[in-house]
Amino acid sequence: MRNMITMGEFIVKKQADYPTATGELTSLLSSIRLAAKVVNREINKAGLADIIGSMGAENVQGEVQQKLDVYANERFKAALEARGEVCGMASEEEEDFVSFDSELSRHSKYVVLIDPLDGSSNIDVNVSVGTIFSIYRRVSKPGAGVTLEDFLQPGNRQVAAGYVVYGSSTMLVYTTGFGVNGFTYDPSIGCFCLSHENIRIPEEGKIYSINEGNYIKFPDGVKKYLKYCQERDEATHRPYTSRYIGSLVSDFHRNLLKGGIYIYPSGTNSPNGKLRLLYECNPMAFLVEQAGGKASDGFGRIMDIQPTALHQRTPYFVGSTRMVERAEAFMREFSAHEDPANQG
Repeated sequence: MRNMITMGEFIVKKQADYPTATGELTSLLSSIRLAAKVVNREINKAGLADIIGSMGAENVQGEVQQKLDVYANERFKAALEARGEVCGMASEEEEDFVSFDSELSRHSKYVVLIDPLDGSSNIDVNVSVGTIFSIYRRVSKPGAGVTLEDFLQPGNRQVAAGYVVYGSSTMLVYTTGFGVNGFTYDPSIGCFCLSHENIRIPEEGKIYSINEGNYIKFPDGVKKYLKYCQERDEATHRPYTSRYIGSLVSDFHRNLLKGGIYIYPSGTNSPNGKLRLLYECNPMAFLVEQAGGKASDGFGRIMDIQPTALHQRTPYFVGSTRMVERAEAFMREFSAHEDPANQG
């Protein structure tokens, strides 16, 4: 039996490599880890307690809010505020950012953006869901209140990012800009333990993940790329396999480990795409780049986009480098009119 390394031990060991580290980020990641355990517990008994189904209301996105969406949002908010290492939080479930106003929080240097429960509509049918988080250093002066500008930063300024996938086992995968590591939750000891060290995504994959039910609404570049994926060609091991769960975390996690591409493009009904830049696309982009992959809006690097709104949406292509680059080539050839660089 191999030596078991808990996530806490792993982070402390990494912190020791940086003598000037204050431990704030370590404490922040510990808070996220704690909230993930609480949410995991509730998800595991979702069919037995009155926490599945909708709230009968919509969130700021215009999406039906699930009971577990609200629960997960409150748990992560409470965990992030409790220790005072975060000055503010932005969430998919909140129209505006949340400012933490304790003396300790106001002097904190970090803000967190989070999708507390990605894919929550799948809970009722026992399909994997997840949490996505992104951490930045604030740009406003510590001691003052948090500002919108603290959250509207491009993804290339992220300090850390990660996700939790609640599935057949629960895993937390994160990066601080020095590689990607995954930890599997062991309920017998209540700890996340290192199970996937230094994750690297294959440069080429054989899986494409997209909701093909929306095919008629896709840009021509995406339609042409899908036809490419489906054509028979022994030299490139095509046709590729189509795998789509409908939960970004679950689809991304599979492709990260096995190689593949996830696409959620713009459409005739969603010209800016559906996924949110700040708390869905940017954190996954940071992770995939650290693992050797690529993330794009179809024409350029996702993490170079300067956000202008908290809940800004974007088309999204993420996964194995060669697959994303090939999809970009199809977009440039057949959908160049959608490239922001070509628009006045």
